[in-house]
Amino acid sequence: MKLIMAIIKPFRLDAVRDALTEIGVQGLTVTEVKGYGRQKGHTEVYRGTEYAVSFLPKLKIEVVVEAASASRAVAAITAAAESGQIGDGKIFVVNVEQAVRIRTGETDNEAV
Repeated sequence: MKLIMAIIKPFRLDAVRDALTEIGVQGLTVTEVKGYGRQKGHTEVYRGTEYAVSFLPKLKIEVVVEAASASRAVAAITAAAESGQIGDGKIFVVNVEQAVRIRTGETDNEAV
């Protein structure tokens, strides 16, 4: 099993969710996060005063899939989240040793 963590722009969430649903991913977790990458934030003007925004709002999507489906899920997220602009985000893939569905006690792939 693989845990896929994707940091994306907030307005791309619906497209990413739809893309994952199309390939059979049944559930995901979304968290509002703030951060910066190479762009190091940006400046904005509010009522004539310029100020720096160091941490940009992003969404963190977490989904666990079978190892065989990981590359398809990464490709779906990449295609749906890409806007062509700086700050589109990152995807991290991590091995998952064990998963347990609390309600039924199912483990590993059956729990996903």
